[in-house]
Amino acid sequence: MKKILIIDHFSQPPNEPGNNRFIYLAKLLCEKNYEIEIVTTDFSHKNKKTRDKYIPGIEKLSYKYTMLPEPGYTKNVCIKRFYSHYIFGKNLAKYLTTITKPDLVYIAIPSLDVGRIARKYCKKNGIPFFVDIQDLWPEAFKLVLNIRIISDVIFFPLIIAENRIFEAADEIIAVSDTYLKRGLKNNLKNNGLVVYLGTDLKEFDNTYNNSHVIKKDDEIWLVYVGTLGHSYNIKIVIDAISKLVLSGFNNIKFKVLGDGPLLEEFKNYSKLKKVDVDFLGRKDYKEMITYLANADIAVNPISKGAAQSIINKHSDYAASGLPVVSTQENYEYRNLIDNYTCGFNCNVEDTAQVAEAIKKLVLDENLRNKMKIGSRKMAEELFDRNSSNARIINLIESYLETE
Repeated sequence: MKKILIIDHFSQPPNEPGNNRFIYLAKLLCEKNYEIEIVTTDFSHKNKKTRDKYIPGIEKLSYKYTMLPEPGYTKNVCIKRFYSHYIFGKNLAKYLTTITKPDLVYIAIPSLDVGRIARKYCKKNGIPFFVDIQDLWPEAFKLVLNIRIISDVIFFPLIIAENRIFEAADEIIAVSDTYLKRGLKNNLKNNGLVVYLGTDLKEFDNTYNNSHVIKKDDEIWLVYVGTLGHSYNIKIVIDAISKLVLSGFNNIKFKVLGDGPLLEEFKNYSKLKKVDVDFLGRKDYKEMITYLANADIAVNPISKGAAQSIINKHSDYAASGLPVVSTQENYEYRNLIDNYTCGFNCNVEDTAQVAEAIKKLVLDENLRNKMKIGSRKMAEELFDRNSSNARIINLIESYLETE
């Protein structure tokens, strides 16, 4: 039986809320009789604490799930985080010397420390090396630490490390065309593969269709799902709702599902603006679907200069058939919204435009319904893991069958 090693630094363990691509891939590959091991950290990036390594029922999983030590950190961008990742990389390197050599290594980027260690390991042992780009580092950090010249100097070593990882990859998979193009700048060996993160629509629909009603008939719900950090401008949505409330729109409720370093700042801002925002925290995936099933409009308030392209919330919004009000600058998602007629693209810092888009959707139920059709169509064509992840499986098998 051939073995595939999946290394995902920011994995979501099977007992934590989420919709992790690599766990889904592991299950699919096990069904095809491959031996699968997922290697990750024992530190939860989301909760900023060390996990309990014993997961109830872990022995019954079809794949092996291994957590390696990492010291941890308290902030998303800090020196301690870089040190923590470095130590995790050292522990990963040690662990790789103790296992039977796999037939293929499939890694998630970030982190770059995983990429650095895995690149060297695969080169030394002649193992096919697959890189799945989930985010761009250090590009994403520059939004938080964007000091001209100084930032370029600080992040230059990380750019070099990123380039080397992409150059060494036998295959590059990416969650968006934007990220794939970045990877292929340093890799001329293959054409790469874009596979959006997506969701299992069959499972999603089962939960969605059985969701109970938790919204009052006279309310219009705006919903945001995701991290509450520097990349997401929740304040522009609050400002937009504040404008609408002053115009007499008193039935708009803003539901925010997620957590992050700016949670308290956003809470205080909503109180300052006297806007009804319900900060619900991070929810189990099925409970999140229930909120999406009750919502009328989704918001995608990406901050100016953010590196995000196609992300998890896009597929969840589409699967729910929600019209989207977006401030994202990235051309790829803007084109999807236009092509599927499923929402409004607003200028990145234009509160008035965001307010006008929300107003149009609140007032026009027919428009909401039309955009819902386009949104769901996008999910079925682009975000269904049942079909999209088969392309990754086929690519993996094309390497293993020739050995």
